[in-house]
Amino acid sequence: MRIEQLETPALILDMDIAEQNMKMMKEYMTLTGLALRPHYKSSKCSYIAKMQIRDGAKGITCAKLSEAEDLILSGIDDVLIANQIIEPSKIARLAYLAGCCRLSVCVDREENILQLQDAAKVQNTTIYVFVEYDVFLRRCGVDTPEEFLKLAKLIESCDNLVFDGIQAYAGHLSHEEDYDVRRDQTALVEKRVKDLKNFVEENGIKVNEVSGISTGDIEFRTKDTVYTEAQVGSYIYMDTGYHALDLKFKSSLFVLTQVVSKNEFIVTDAGTKAISVDQHPPVFRDYADRKVKLSEEHGRFDSEGVDLKIGDKILMIPSHSCTTMNLYDYMYLVRDGKIEDRVYITGRGKSI
Repeated sequence: MRIEQLETPALILDMDIAEQNMKMMKEYMTLTGLALRPHYKSSKCSYIAKMQIRDGAKGITCAKLSEAEDLILSGIDDVLIANQIIEPSKIARLAYLAGCCRLSVCVDREENILQLQDAAKVQNTTIYVFVEYDVFLRRCGVDTPEEFLKLAKLIESCDNLVFDGIQAYAGHLSHEEDYDVRRDQTALVEKRVKDLKNFVEENGIKVNEVSGISTGDIEFRTKDTVYTEAQVGSYIYMDTGYHALDLKFKSSLFVLTQVVSKNEFIVTDAGTKAISVDQHPPVFRDYADRKVKLSEEHGRFDSEGVDLKIGDKILMIPSHSCTTMNLYDYMYLVRDGKIEDRVYITGRGKSI
């Protein structure tokens, strides 16, 4: 079956491009000595997560407990939840899941550490814990080395918790379009985290891992980086938000749409319910210079000089791959226009 035979809208992954993106990221890992821990909030698909593991990823990062559960039930045995889990019912589930794999979670408060310890003691499991350190994102995390050290010591005093290291994710730089600003701010983050690591280890606590890094700042990491693992996610799919940064990775993820009307505009059957618009506007792959307007059910662009007819099918590049993935139940894996497989978006709707 070929993609033009699919009903639309349909989510398409070009496997040749995706595999090339994976190869380039693996080269970054080799050059820097970093371990790859790709983010599941981007891939949203256990099939892709397993593909990344087979290609050398040490484990998978995720944003939610439900995503972690999805990964664990799919056989992934090293999972980091790069967020704080504070709801008592979720903490109980987390403690149980920690008996099924090597499960890590982030903290930035004493109370949360004690909650995790109590739950893990009940389940007789071990939870690995990262303390989150703010690196100018101003979201979660402690602000000072002293605060960090206090939490790390508390974790080390808990029988069922293991202090694993530093969570330091500079998400505000992921889509910074000014190259010089992104490079210079990345260097400031690197120094801030390196100073923290030195302080913590000078006070007698070993930092095993430093986790963070996005697709947008991986190019600035060198062999002497303080980070030990990269939580990159969008690199495998890409989108117009990352196109603005002119990175080496190419778009592999598309929404297949059909032309349903043609007048002064080409009108297709994919609108905001089929493709996200929370970053740069989406574009049609073969008409990237045409401004796209979306309503709920339709996309349209200027038809002047465009050789398309009603019924033709064309590919759209998402604004944001992560949120577009969350709109579909499954995607089609395609090579040279031919469908190789249809895989379920197992992480769709895993928002709790």
